[in-house]
Amino acid sequence: MKKLYTVLISCICFLLVYAAAGAQNWKELATPQKGTKWVRPSQGTPAQPVWGHSKGLQVGLSPFPGPRGLLRIYTPYLGHKEAEVMNFIAFEPIVKGDSHRGLSELEMSKLDNQRGKRFWSANDSLSTTPVPENAPATGIIEKTGGTETLTVYIFSEPFDNGATVYTRLRFYEHQPYEVEITTYAAPGSRALEHFIVTATMGNYARLRNLYLQPGTVSPQKLWPDYREDGFTPHAHFSQSSFIKDRNGRAYFIAAPDEKNPSEAIYANGTNDHWKYYGQKATQYWYSSHYSEKMEGLVNGRYTYWASQSPIPEGIAYENFELKAPFAQGNTYVFGVSPLAADKFVKNIKNKRK
Repeated sequence: MKKLYTVLISCICFLLVYAAAGAQNWKELATPQKGTKWVRPSQGTPAQPVWGHSKGLQVGLSPFPGPRGLLRIYTPYLGHKEAEVMNFIAFEPIVKGDSHRGLSELEMSKLDNQRGKRFWSANDSLSTTPVPENAPATGIIEKTGGTETLTVYIFSEPFDNGATVYTRLRFYEHQPYEVEITTYAAPGSRALEHFIVTATMGNYARLRNLYLQPGTVSPQKLWPDYREDGFTPHAHFSQSSFIKDRNGRAYFIAAPDEKNPSEAIYANGTNDHWKYYGQKATQYWYSSHYSEKMEGLVNGRYTYWASQSPIPEGIAYENFELKAPFAQGNTYVFGVSPLAADKFVKNIKNKRK
């Protein structure tokens, strides 16, 4: 009985700490440490959870602005303000015997009954117990294959379908516009069919051109008559259609089709947070492992999420992802390059290790 009482008190204290952390405004937290190469959370004080390149792509977690259950992708090198999200990445595991995805952004938390699964960070793969959002891990700086890297692990509370997953984020000093995302099932998880990490907010940049070996593909070609306020069905593209570099690495690439997205004219009532500003960029995925069953998937929207506001110039891609059979340690790379898409494609076709 005494042991049960102790456990109960510990759980109550843990939830109180979580509630306090969640209520704290991100601007009240200690700003990150910025070195010549890396951005990492400050230590010894409630801190903002953000990691990445000092002059490149960075990844943050709640309580930064935005829904819970999502990685925040920051691209300050495009002229974006602090905490301005370029894209979000959700965790969407599918367990064996089921076709439905777990949805990290939309499922209710079992920790506090709020929408969005709780994510937390750690410096190793063993930290399966949740910690407060305002106590982020430092990340580990080390040499990996002769290259300096910054590594941090991101955990999620269990999903409603029984999946329990985590990822390893790794930044390489010579790849300032990328983050490597390695996917794992945690002990006790139901067996996984897939663990999809999906970029969920292509409508912000209004991604409209997919760059594939046969040529570009637009959402207008895929869904010419779609005018509803939900998501289109997914379109699927085999890895064989991806653009490859000279080492055989296959890229799934999307970019805006507008010359200057910041000059768009928006419908009355469109929320300001949808209005793009800053430099145009090219977004992409590639994977370090090859699978004949790997696909690139996109869906589209005609109106911005949770609104009736039509997207300027019509339908655009929203979710943008790679999908492959799950294996422990599958690795995916997400990048946001400041290069124009045509130049980016030309560069990767000529790229050697």
